[in-house]
Amino acid sequence: MTAMLSTIVEAIRDDLTTLNTLRDATLARSRTLTRSCAHSIRAIHRHAWEEADMLLAQARGEGRAMVEAIAAQPTLYHAGYTQDALKELVEAHLVNAVSRKLPLPTPKELYVTGPTYLRGMSEAATEMRRFVLDLMRRGQVREAEQYLEFMDEVYSHLVTVDFPDAVTDGLRRHTDVLRGVLERTRGDLTLAIRQDQMRDALLGFERNLDHYLGTDFAVTDPGLPIAATDDMQE
Repeated sequence: MTAMLSTIVEAIRDDLTTLNTLRDATLARSRTLTRSCAHSIRAIHRHAWEEADMLLAQARGEGRAMVEAIAAQPTLYHAGYTQDALKELVEAHLVNAVSRKLPLPTPKELYVTGPTYLRGMSEAATEMRRFVLDLMRRGQVREAEQYLEFMDEVYSHLVTVDFPDAVTDGLRRHTDVLRGVLERTRGDLTLAIRQDQMRDALLGFERNLDHYLGTDFAVTDPGLPIAATDDMQE
């Protein structure tokens, strides 16, 4: 009996040693993947498309290597650090697709589960606020509307996913965060549009005065950028 117990314990010890080694490697890969995704999003915001493409390809390769290495270890695949890194992979690819009007990648193409894809989608929509604010600061208010529309569409889909958090991996919290960001962004953009409309109306009035009275009220360049508020600096 003692010999049998020793054999059983040694077999378990070998399995745990393998699992621990894989865990350490997966943790390292998840950190590398997260960094690659963050750098790719920064490159996208700078419109450095070649750099973004290189980093996204690198990130996708890292994601695939990580997933394939733990394919036989569901404990590691479903671990929080693994899924969080894969969520970042989804976010980076969706941000790239939306900003460049490319086809959206599927969960299968990114090696992720449905819940992880949805969480990444929610964070990609939240990231759109930065695009909106950057365009508003440059006075390109109308161009910013497409990003708000994407945020709104994502939110409208996420609120229909009505399952327990244990099934969706905490999607409800991400959806609530997106709702707050969406409403703030909608308010900022609506204010900017109203300011543009008022400026155009004033310019039209000044031009009419110039025409009928021979004055010189009309400004030559009414398209001044919208000043960012403290809240819009986020």
